[in-house]
Amino acid sequence: MNALHTSVHHSAVFDHPEMGEHENVVFVQDKDTGLSAIIAVHDTTLGPALGGCRVWPYENPADALTDALRLSRGMTYKNSLAGLDLGGGKAVIMADPRKEKSPEMMEAFGRHVERLAGTYITAEDVGVSPDDMEAVARHTDHVRGTSDTGLGDPSPYTALGVFEGIKASANHVFGSHDLSGKKVSLQGLGHVGFDVAGKLHKAGARLTVSDIHAPAVLRAIEAFGATAADPAEAHMVDADIFVPCALGAGLNARTIPQIQARVVAGAANNQLQTPADGIALRKRGILYAPDYAINAGGVISIALATPGGDDIAVTEKTMAIGETLSAIYERAERDEATPEQIADRMAEERLSKASNL
Repeated sequence: MNALHTSVHHSAVFDHPEMGEHENVVFVQDKDTGLSAIIAVHDTTLGPALGGCRVWPYENPADALTDALRLSRGMTYKNSLAGLDLGGGKAVIMADPRKEKSPEMMEAFGRHVERLAGTYITAEDVGVSPDDMEAVARHTDHVRGTSDTGLGDPSPYTALGVFEGIKASANHVFGSHDLSGKKVSLQGLGHVGFDVAGKLHKAGARLTVSDIHAPAVLRAIEAFGATAADPAEAHMVDADIFVPCALGAGLNARTIPQIQARVVAGAANNQLQTPADGIALRKRGILYAPDYAINAGGVISIALATPGGDDIAVTEKTMAIGETLSAIYERAERDEATPEQIADRMAEERLSKASNL
């Protein structure tokens, strides 16, 4: 039995292509509430691993594990590049957020977070609301984005950082931060995507929007005079800028040859399906904003918020995302590298400096 148990675990987790340098991967379940979750702690060199909790109806546990491992590694790099004293982690709950999620399930998740003794700090992600985080907080203090930990919902800060990043990207390609008259295709109208759409509309951009949830599209058409597109074809829209704010792996061998835009800058995590896709974008002359650099506003708000504090420091650090991206683009041109290669280097330089202290 032992040998079998070891071989199953070894092949499923330790040999997983995304396992890399992960410090801790925990599989948790709670029969009474239907909770099945994976918590992945990637790196704690800079501090406790901070990363959101995602609730999603994964096709199978293998997909959930891949997501948890990729996203937690991404958080290590995001937190490092954003200048935060935090490591990277992520949790995924295998459930349909609209049908199966419950306060009891989130409370059970909170009890499991508590067992990790502060090595992992959780927060909101896809399929999770501020109320869900309040439920988690009833059983652990290792949670952010709640009313007791400062600024609540992080998505407005994610949206602010993405908007600043879009302006910096536009400036690099078109020679101006001004977005008026620019054609933008925005894919995904969740909390962040809708907020980004509002900022783009206010800046004078001409919007085409798409989402698998039809009411969100109708709302954007009414609010912003946007045009609708099929979510599967959002990348093919005749646009100056493509803003992916849905799920990851949307930039791949199939979609990249079809992209019309000269800039890809959006909030989605893990947008590149493989590293080769970043090279393919560069070869096509499309500027790509590394996802974890542009979408760091939410984690900045979660990390720096203090109970009862104001958001001045958070806003300043979030607005600086545009400057970080400009520095990445300049260095990428100088080193003849892709922006995401440079972002990785900058994050790794900080990690390496910290581990040598």
